[in-house]
Amino acid sequence: MSRFCAELSKIISLLRQKERVLRPLLITVAVLLLVSCSEPMNQLQQIKERGELIVATRNSPTAYYEGAAGPAGFEYDLVSMFADYLGVKLRPVIVSGMADIFNLVNANEVDIAAAGLSITDERIQQVRFGPVYQYITQQLIYSSPGKRPASLMDIHDYTMEVMAHSSHAENLRFLRASYPQLTWHENRNLESEDLLTLVNDKLIDYTVADSNEVALKQRFFPELRVAFDITDPQPLAWAFSYAFDFSLHNAAYDFFAEIRKNGKLDSLIERYYGHTEHVNYPRWRLFMSHVDDRLGSYQAMFEQAGQETGIDWRLLAAMGYQESLWDPNARSATGVRGLMMLTRNTAQELGVDSRTDAQGSVDGGSRYLNQLLQMLPEEIQEPDRTWFALASYNVGIGHVEDARAITRMRGLNPNLWTYVKDSLPLLRDKQWYMQVPYGYARGDEAVSYVQSIRAYYDLLVWMSDRKILMGKIEPRPPTNVTTADAAAELASGHLPTL
Repeated sequence: MSRFCAELSKIISLLRQKERVLRPLLITVAVLLLVSCSEPMNQLQQIKERGELIVATRNSPTAYYEGAAGPAGFEYDLVSMFADYLGVKLRPVIVSGMADIFNLVNANEVDIAAAGLSITDERIQQVRFGPVYQYITQQLIYSSPGKRPASLMDIHDYTMEVMAHSSHAENLRFLRASYPQLTWHENRNLESEDLLTLVNDKLIDYTVADSNEVALKQRFFPELRVAFDITDPQPLAWAFSYAFDFSLHNAAYDFFAEIRKNGKLDSLIERYYGHTEHVNYPRWRLFMSHVDDRLGSYQAMFEQAGQETGIDWRLLAAMGYQESLWDPNARSATGVRGLMMLTRNTAQELGVDSRTDAQGSVDGGSRYLNQLLQMLPEEIQEPDRTWFALASYNVGIGHVEDARAITRMRGLNPNLWTYVKDSLPLLRDKQWYMQVPYGYARGDEAVSYVQSIRAYYDLLVWMSDRKILMGKIEPRPPTNVTTADAAAELASGHLPTL
């Protein structure tokens, strides 16, 4: 716009130097256009003019973090989609505390704040909130085997820390009217995730955290326990400055209306939170002991298979664990065998001579998964494509296509796992499976299969990112470590090494 106005001014100057019949009329039109240029651009126009959306966020598993493949996090992915929707680049500004986030918004140094912000009475006085996209509850968190408090009356003799300037501190101030003995410390240096770690390590007794943060943290620290909710469900939304007009605010409403309609919001929520409850504490302890006892014998095989197929070896390892607990001699009641649990027919088609040979099984299973990935329709995008392929490995690609057909019948997007995973269990229901070509199937088991693999995969990624899994490891005989030992090591911050 500014370039257009500058050029228009030049044209007016040239016209004034010309002696032509139409000169007065042309000058009048040009001046009228120039007057329109004097009107200030709204916030959305300014963002598009500079070509970037500036967003305040914070380091958190629910907001923004640097993963092995680059920036990630629910809020980061969501606001990246918004920047794409606006046709601009995203520039995240990472801050260390809630106070800084609101200061940046109010100083008009960022366009919005996207940091898992719950809407509260105090915050409404500071910022304008956008559309609600998720609900959370605030939860009181302690660590097992600590005594679970029955109410806030039980914690007055214990240490509790919460993040300074947080909605948690605001709510505790409200609750103190009913619990005068309630005390806590507001930590200005640590994020909510860090305080959860302190509880896990038993350096403090309690903290308050949002339920979505707790769900993600418990994948890696399952000794964290929820005592009880201390709020009703609270809405999350982005924060905008009251100093600006409504142009960007309205664009956000249009954006959320679109991603609700096309299912992308549901898909993103499922991607981050849909599988967080599929590895409970006993299963986690068993997994950690098997990481220590068994994975070292097969990790190089998974790595080689990953290099040959282009599939993350940690996903293949998670799949192998779900199939057999990394036992090459495993056998199911239906006759599938080996570390990757191949059927006799599949093994023959893949050229696997012995299903109980670990190398052959890993090689065959990884090639079969890769074949399934190639067979799926092009319109299914990652990461959903991988979840569809895993489900196909378990229940058969024909039944997965049936579930996609049922998803269409239900009026939902058949290319999104968040909807198809709800259709797969319907393959047990006669009124549904009679309408599709491949008929009855135990689709609910395929869903559990996929979600468990995702949970194990997250654990392996988390461990390898922290240098727990150090690459190729020489096979070694099993140790006498118990699952309780493994749990104790992880709780203390010293994960079982290989």
